[in-house]
Amino acid sequence: MATAFASRTQHSCVAKATSGKAVAARPVSAGRSTAVKAFASSTRSSFAGNVAFTAAAKQGVRGMRVARRSAVQTQAKIGDSLAEFLAEATPDTKLRQLLMSMSEAIRTIAFKVRTASCAGTACVNSFGDEQLAVDMLADKLLFEALRYSHVCKYACSEEVPEPVDVGGEGFCVAFDPLDGSSIVDTNFAVGTIFGVWPGDKLKDITGREQAAAGMGIYGPRTVFCLAVAGCPGCHEFLLMDDGKWVHVKETTEIGEGKLFAPGNLRATFDNPAYERLISHYLGEKYTLRYTGGMVPDVFQIIVKEKGVFTNVTSPSTKAKLRILFEVAPLALMVEQAGGASSCDGLCKSALDVPILGYDQRTQVCFGSIGEVTRFEEYLYGNSPRFSVPNELEANPRQ
Repeated sequence: MATAFASRTQHSCVAKATSGKAVAARPVSAGRSTAVKAFASSTRSSFAGNVAFTAAAKQGVRGMRVARRSAVQTQAKIGDSLAEFLAEATPDTKLRQLLMSMSEAIRTIAFKVRTASCAGTACVNSFGDEQLAVDMLADKLLFEALRYSHVCKYACSEEVPEPVDVGGEGFCVAFDPLDGSSIVDTNFAVGTIFGVWPGDKLKDITGREQAAAGMGIYGPRTVFCLAVAGCPGCHEFLLMDDGKWVHVKETTEIGEGKLFAPGNLRATFDNPAYERLISHYLGEKYTLRYTGGMVPDVFQIIVKEKGVFTNVTSPSTKAKLRILFEVAPLALMVEQAGGASSCDGLCKSALDVPILGYDQRTQVCFGSIGEVTRFEEYLYGNSPRFSVPNELEANPRQ
């Protein structure tokens, strides 16, 4: 009975994911097919299949199409396992191994979140934040996964913000083990956020240097959302009843739509520009979708392919979001999904802000290009990145 239910669930999710988009497939050479099957077998994947390729280059700014540099883009087949997807998404075997290790940790955290204690540990991290038992458990699982991957040199987290040598080589990883842990006991969705940088440092870098970024979303469904540099789109993998990750959605475009998630609304008290922006959302009858958890509040933009998330500071409310652990990884996912970001009050992408310290904090906006443009115009008076088409053409989003 459980097997039949899993089969029906898998078929339903795959059918839903493909209902709106046709995926074109082309034959794959025998050598490539063998490599895919070998990699999938090594991770005990239950899916096998060829890889679909399509040419896609579409972009819009306020309803206007902007010329983009043409490129042949990979489109993974819906229904592929995570291992099969990674075999086509990147030729870097170390990066594949690291991302598979992170997926294993996220799968375990999803189970542990259901039963772990939400009580405090009477401890604080070096940032002064109170640590919960569930935070520490997720943190331990992720460090162990990276240590046993043998491809990570340094790792650090919001709980242990100073880089720890985990014995491998190839990449460094920064992560928020359980963003939104304070709302676990209310049964809201929470999640893990991580960014992967090549080399051996996690400071004096930018988000644009990331090799990959991802998040695990623990809600009614457990989802692994992943963006790999050089592989178009942001990809969603659903955890099935048999423990396998199945590719159920690819997002390549975030359009306009009246959905908003306004963080730190207290800032409207002494930030008149933010107050005017919120008044615009309300006056235009935007739908409010805000949980207080950054993972679900940003993830909905990728899933719904529309909307905006804002978290703004003021003289009396300081920045809370850390670029290294949260903002930069989320920016890579949103921008590869076809959206945009605005960070640090500089009218620039969160991927281009230099990360000079582990505790570097910022205000931020994620959303469609139109919504991020509106955010910058309301908060800072103009949005030069998006008002000059030539700049967009010269610096297209990946």
